[in-house]
Amino acid sequence: MIDVKLDGGVWDDVEEGTEALLQDWQVEVGQQVAAGQTLVVAELVKTTHEVTAPAAGRLAAIEVAAGDTFGRHTVLARIEG
Repeated sequence: MIDVKLDGGVWDDVEEGTEALLQDWQVEVGQQVAAGQTLVVAELVKTTHEVTAPAAGRLAAIEVAAGDTFGRHTVLARIEG
């Protein structure tokens, strides 16, 4: 399984403990995804970021629901290669 996370670089200038808001999932569990495909949009400190698939495969699980908040290093979804 390949973990999908919000890129670590966007957290660099953010205080520890700050959480991001997960907006709308663009794909559903079971759907095939391409490497680089936008999976979901997240908002962190009033800036939106597209979270893309790190590899091609099938979206096996969504770990954070749309509308929920999450912290640094949180796995948002898992892709089965």
